[in-house]
Amino acid sequence: MAGEGERGVSRRTTRLEDLARMAGVSISTASRALNDHPAVNDRTKQAIWKLAREHDYPFRRYMPAGPIGAQGTIALVTPRPQGREGRLSDPFFLELLAGVGEAARERGCDLIMSHVSPASFDDVSAAMTTSRADGVIFLGQSSLHAAFNRMAETEGRFVVWGAELPDQAYCSVGSDNISGGRRATAHLARLGRKRIVFLGDLDPPEAMQRQRGYVEALEKAKLGVDPDLIVPAHFEVESAEASVDAMIRRGLEFDGIVAASDLIALGAVRALLHAGIDVPGKVSVIGFDNVPFSRYSRPALSTIAQDTMKAGRLMVSKLLDSPGDRAARSERVPTDLIVRETCGG
Repeated sequence: MAGEGERGVSRRTTRLEDLARMAGVSISTASRALNDHPAVNDRTKQAIWKLAREHDYPFRRYMPAGPIGAQGTIALVTPRPQGREGRLSDPFFLELLAGVGEAARERGCDLIMSHVSPASFDDVSAAMTTSRADGVIFLGQSSLHAAFNRMAETEGRFVVWGAELPDQAYCSVGSDNISGGRRATAHLARLGRKRIVFLGDLDPPEAMQRQRGYVEALEKAKLGVDPDLIVPAHFEVESAEASVDAMIRRGLEFDGIVAASDLIALGAVRALLHAGIDVPGKVSVIGFDNVPFSRYSRPALSTIAQDTMKAGRLMVSKLLDSPGDRAARSERVPTDLIVRETCGG
């Protein structure tokens, strides 16, 4: 009989009293939970929000009303900083945030920034279960690939900005990093550069894929892969500048740089010019991202462009248009080589 009662509730509009009964709480407690009242503990809130989603309860009407009345809400979560991920001050992530925001606006959705910065599965689970949003976008994978895979076993209301990795069970949207790294390196090889540096932090999955494209292009050009030319640098101007300064001081011979980001490329160019090395006469440089300042730097920065507007639309649509019980299909956004003054040709 209890099963029939549950099915009966799901066939008609779920009422607040139905929700309270299913949760085993009073109607007033259910109402407070839906309004995120501090008098209700987190575990009870999570249980009631979960029931509300499962039974299509329109609990947004009990939430504080916005000025417009959005069709839905998307929560943005940034993982604990690793490399560039989680650093909202990074110009590329500001561009990506704009892409998501424009796409959410087109769909009539509110966009909220979560204070949660997950570093483990428990953190990822908390970010999902304590949010009343219709879905969550994680801006970066950091070291959470296994946690996202585990979450995908029971939850499909999230999308991750990042690389597509082996045995991935969750939906990710990201750029074709391998192709981008390959294209940047191949361009420098066509210009006659023989000693090409890959400059960047190899811990983040996306940077690892860019470095893989770099290696593939070198091998195809029959230039060989010199481990000394794979140089670490964090996603910061100062870190890249210090790394290139160190390369110059120890007498490392190089005539080209493929940087894992535009910030890294800008630091490299600053170090080269400070040392009196002509760019692109002696050393050609290509960045990755095509953030706005790249076209205004002097010399203007050649780079691999990522389409952040398309990426934002893809993440929002996969979140809102896919069934919430399973992950949508992952997708790669094409990259493009933008040739400016730092490499010529």
